[in-house]
Amino acid sequence: MILVDKALQQRADAGKPVTVGVVGAGFAGRGFVHQVEIATPGMEIKVVANRTISEAAKAFTDIGIDDFETVDSAAALKSAIERGKRAITDDPSLVTAADGIDCIVEATGEIEYGAHTAVAAIDNGKHLVLLNAELDATLGPLLNKRAKSAGVVFTDADGDQPGVLMNLAREAQMLGFTPVVMGNIKSLLDNRRTPETQAAFAANVFQRPKMITSFADGTKIAAEMACTANASGFGVAARGMLGPSCSRVEEAPGLFDAEKLYHEGTGIVDYIIGAEPSFGVFVLAYADDWFHQRYMKIYKMGDGPIYNFYRPYHLSPLETPLTVARAVLFDDGAVTPKGAPVCDVVSIAKFDLTAGQTLDGVGGFTTYGVLENSGPTRAERLLPIGLADGCVLKHDIAQDAPITFDDVELPAGRLSDELWNEQLAAFPF
Repeated sequence: MILVDKALQQRADAGKPVTVGVVGAGFAGRGFVHQVEIATPGMEIKVVANRTISEAAKAFTDIGIDDFETVDSAAALKSAIERGKRAITDDPSLVTAADGIDCIVEATGEIEYGAHTAVAAIDNGKHLVLLNAELDATLGPLLNKRAKSAGVVFTDADGDQPGVLMNLAREAQMLGFTPVVMGNIKSLLDNRRTPETQAAFAANVFQRPKMITSFADGTKIAAEMACTANASGFGVAARGMLGPSCSRVEEAPGLFDAEKLYHEGTGIVDYIIGAEPSFGVFVLAYADDWFHQRYMKIYKMGDGPIYNFYRPYHLSPLETPLTVARAVLFDDGAVTPKGAPVCDVVSIAKFDLTAGQTLDGVGGFTTYGVLENSGPTRAERLLPIGLADGCVLKHDIAQDAPITFDDVELPAGRLSDELWNEQLAAFPF
């Protein structure tokens, strides 16, 4: 992103920084604020919103910034912005409606709460960057459709796996290769993990037990790859993905029928498990002309025709300022749905569940999420895990069985359910 750093420096030199409002001051939100404040010229955080106001304050105080104001009205926030003061609030609607803000970063990891922020940001003509793969995996195609109509960018962030994957795929295409597999690298997957089993680990890495549980039980990788699928147009080879095991990422070309995918004119998203480097991603891409094969062999990239492009790290949320700059300065999204949904993350019973039990959604005790193509999701009326929280079971569900809309009573009055139905209508299959 060499072009981005120059463009931001030009904004800094001109005294016209890109201005940002942040909703969510957890691990991701605070990390983004820190990166902007410490290392990103030409960009300014104007306001941070969080339901617990003390956590919003930590976004600044953790890095030694005490010169901010607590605001509880549009007028107070307007005054703070006009006077060049940073602000905090517990009301995200103030952030999404405020003048003087170019871009909203939604970093809560919550679907219903995040949906309200996303809709308000788009309706108020703000570019929207998500540090919230769960929201994008559930409602991203519709939110992007709305954003296009409003003339703003809707995108996931650089630095998270979908962002790194889309950047890698774009790079491979620029070099003359055709991506056919976009893959994540997973070190652990255990569908039975719960917030109780993950509590100690979560405390050690400064994150919520439910979020860490979603990493371990497979829901998070499903959400990340749903975002990648919807942005790339690639589907999934099987419900839950294939997930072959290997010791090194370099083995990936032999684990998927990538050449067949190329000749069929299609592609898949998937993952490998147990491979090093374990915090990276990979793209398998095809080229069979003599020119590419000669040069790739010389540069020790293999004999082809399938080549492995991989990056051994992702640095969310440190890379998120790049996404904000791409959206505001270049009208470019890192991870944006192409159109209709391609894949969804559907709910599976984590244990035997009983009638009357209330589901607790992403990273909880009752369900885990797996990736499925959107056709079967709709045909079988499978319940997206992004809508599972708060649903009450009508009857018993066996462990590892999929949960459908017919199996549950939905909570009343949720915006996310309205948007899901709008998404179904906007993209008929």
